[in-house]
Amino acid sequence: MHEAAFAELGLADWRYQRLPAPPELFAETTRALGAAGFAGANVTIPHKETALALADEAGEEAAAIGAANTLTFVEGRIRADNTDAPGILAAIGEPVEGRTALVLGAGGSARAVVWALLHAGARDVMVWNRTPARAEALCADLGGRSVTESEPADLLVNCTSVGLDASDETFKDLPVAADGLGDYCALIDLVYTESATTLTRVAMQRGLKTIDGLEVLVRQGALSLERWTGRPAPIDVMRRAARRTHRCRASPRRRLRRRNRSPWPPSSPSTSRGRPRRRSRRHCASRSRPTRSPSRSSLFPSPNRPILSPGSR
Repeated sequence: MHEAAFAELGLADWRYQRLPAPPELFAETTRALGAAGFAGANVTIPHKETALALADEAGEEAAAIGAANTLTFVEGRIRADNTDAPGILAAIGEPVEGRTALVLGAGGSARAVVWALLHAGARDVMVWNRTPARAEALCADLGGRSVTESEPADLLVNCTSVGLDASDETFKDLPVAADGLGDYCALIDLVYTESATTLTRVAMQRGLKTIDGLEVLVRQGALSLERWTGRPAPIDVMRRAARRTHRCRASPRRRLRRRNRSPWPPSSPSTSRGRPRRRSRRHCASRSRPTRSPSRSSLFPSPNRPILSPGSR
């Protein structure tokens, strides 16, 4: 996804590579990246809280949520940002002011969702977790209200890992029944797998508008890229690349074919004419083409009409 964006922007010397780091080496590794030529880094669990702690400065979202997924290295300093929260709102693509939401889960992604929705003016954000005390703690921290069972809302957001494993019994692990999905206008399922999750599939069958986790990944990745490059992200290019990669992983035939190719990133530093290639932060002069989001109908009822009552669609 990022490699495709670099190519579209003409940033031929930029690379995006995976750098696994055990927790005990994360801080030391991260502090060395700027001097090694890296412009920034995306951070995944379990390092998001540590990333925020070691940064010299933090954006509003990261400081409020208590976690960072994006680091930027500038002149020996580290800036921490959280693009999960604005990425969620970008994926929704329309105002949530005055809307209601039920958020399932109380982990890091749920914190980002709750903060984003409340900050954008959502009227009521409910949080459910299998362990009620965790939902209560999140709401005490960020706002919203904890619930012990599902309640109707405009938006249903799954921030749990239910659906990640194909063997999950989705509706036994969540407070929402399949027949109860009519209580919602739209679903955001942050889980993305090789095929649609059971929750997403049933929601579509019930007529809900849905946004999958891959779209959220594209949106937060685009925001990270814009922080590093200072250039508008080619979102359409990134979306196509992400979904193409996703399809390749889902296809056994393509997966077998890919095994015969040299992996990227390689296990050793990439080379050019036998010399190690240093990750460059140089910007090229070529300009990106403007991008447009794919058209779609509104997730919610028209603002000129009252919100549909549960089960009335």
